[in-house]
Amino acid sequence: MKVQTKVFLSRDLSLALDAAARRMKRSKSEITQAALASYLSPDGDEAAEAAVSRRLDRMTREMERLARDVTISNEAVALFVKAWLTATPSLASGDQRAQNIKGQERYAGFLEALSRRLSSGRLLRTEVLSEAEADAG
Repeated sequence: MKVQTKVFLSRDLSLALDAAARRMKRSKSEITQAALASYLSPDGDEAAEAAVSRRLDRMTREMERLARDVTISNEAVALFVKAWLTATPSLASGDQRAQNIKGQERYAGFLEALSRRLSSGRLLRTEVLSEAEADAG
């Protein structure tokens, strides 16, 4: 059996309830009843805390993956720069124009290779992890 109750809400809260009812395609009574049940439930705080804890755990795992990926990217760039600086011979100062043209060609080639790699879906981090697992196993 349901009992009719009259409740006074602030204008902002009333507007939010109206919007939620339209968005969720539920009655305002149904939303209010669920909110009150949740608020008055003795384990409501524990459930909310558990939900927040799960969300924080998921976010922590995502941050750890991002940190790992950034580390791999930084190391890959550092190795590339080191190899490039080691392998690229310096030209005489008179060959500045030739150096610029060659540099532009190399950069265009780099961008093309990067574009091909990204569009293929092959990522360095997956290769690095696969190789590390193979070496460990």
